[in-house]
Amino acid sequence: MRRKRLTRMSEYYQTCVSLPPRSRGFHLITTEILDAIPEIQRFEVGLCHVFIQHTSAGLTINENADPDVRVDMETAANQLCPEGSPFIHTCEGSDDMPAHVKASLFGACVTVPIQSGRLMLGTWQGIYLCEHRNSGGPRRLVITIQGKLK
Repeated sequence: MRRKRLTRMSEYYQTCVSLPPRSRGFHLITTEILDAIPEIQRFEVGLCHVFIQHTSAGLTINENADPDVRVDMETAANQLCPEGSPFIHTCEGSDDMPAHVKASLFGACVTVPIQSGRLMLGTWQGIYLCEHRNSGGPRRLVITIQGKLK
């Protein structure tokens, strides 16, 4: 493996973004993330970390071309943890505890490499907001870029 010697410290950029409320399901948000971080163009190499500040929604990376994938992801998530399961935490509605479980399964963050000012997502990859509540409301993301500037 070829290694480069580091000659200067990494640069950082961080911002918070509020996504508008969405219906339950899996929603592509790659463009919204990129719109929030035009500074990414200044980075030669690095990482983009996206963190959601909620416990009933998650983030994941999956296919960005066929919208049927998003429908199938929602179907699979509901099969893994359906509403009506015998949960104790039900004070916020029947969709709340299944949403917490699904959020833990999918995770609260994604990290994507940066190269030449661009996210290094694969041809058919996009970043999804996994909205697990029927009415989740606005969702807050913390986006952090770290790396070497051009």
